[in-house]
Amino acid sequence: MVIVMDVNAGEAEVNAVKDKLTGFGFQSYLIKGVKRIVIGAVGDRKSLKVLNLETLPGVKEVISIMKPFKLVSREVHESNTCIDVKGSVFGESEPVLIAGPCAVESREQIQAAAYHAAGAGASILRGGAYKPRTSPYSFQGLEEKGLEYMAEAAEQNGLAAVTEVMDEHSLEIALNYVDMLQIGTRNMQNFKLLKAVGRCGKPVLLKRGLSATVEEWLMSAEYILSEGNPDVVLCERGIRSFEKYTRNTLDLSAVPLVKELSHLPVIVDPSHGTGKRELVSPMSMAAIAAGADGLIIEMHPEPMEALSDGPQSLYPEEMYTLAGKIEELSRVINGKLSPAVV
Repeated sequence: MVIVMDVNAGEAEVNAVKDKLTGFGFQSYLIKGVKRIVIGAVGDRKSLKVLNLETLPGVKEVISIMKPFKLVSREVHESNTCIDVKGSVFGESEPVLIAGPCAVESREQIQAAAYHAAGAGASILRGGAYKPRTSPYSFQGLEEKGLEYMAEAAEQNGLAAVTEVMDEHSLEIALNYVDMLQIGTRNMQNFKLLKAVGRCGKPVLLKRGLSATVEEWLMSAEYILSEGNPDVVLCERGIRSFEKYTRNTLDLSAVPLVKELSHLPVIVDPSHGTGKRELVSPMSMAAIAAGADGLIIEMHPEPMEALSDGPQSLYPEEMYTLAGKIEELSRVINGKLSPAVV
């Protein structure tokens, strides 16, 4: 439920409501907006009648949320949530660009990738150190050594860093090296891991599961927020369908839909969404046009030599070209440039 406080409610009145909620076993979250003060509360609906929150000083209205996802719902938080990752802000007017290889393969490779990512205008470097692969015989990542290489490359090129964690062990190690943690598609419903990143204190990039519905995806985000971490960026990366000509089916309709349902930022992964290098650029543009708050793109210094996902990784020069197009399209969308220029 949502408790809407009077805009002039004082700290004592807000705390009185939160204390009463706690006393009845509710988790509460204070959200201060420009026009109103809201307390989001999650707990047993049966206690609502006993609570009588409407009678407390400063309480303007109590609204019951019917959706299964509470804290990520726009009913709790009307305005968009903006999430800052080392100066890159998801949820503002300018899209955030994340770029880098699927996996960290060597110090030289990630250094080159970081150099080109920064040169193209990306502000966050991606790279996998722990790789959940379909085949046990595929490259599994350099683990902590890969994280060391990635952190070094990101720092030298003025970038933040994001990497995927697979379990609590890899999470504990990654916390020492990166600025943002990724929960991959295979772990979207690893609830123990979701709870752990909910307590980690760092922003989380949550990818949609291979066959997950939008509601299941948002419920996974709910796990993270319910543990106290409000900094979740959602990522649409394609879902499994009957189509064989692309790796997955990129569901761009999910972008405006989720932004209607939730206050959390939404980005798109056109690399995994299509699996084809030649489709990454047009689907990136389509994602921004659909309202995405950013993109996460696989780019490798030498895609033909990549140990994973080479066919969907952009060459550096392709990354530069795409970044320029994204910048122009963003300016059009924000009313800063005539569409005739694009």
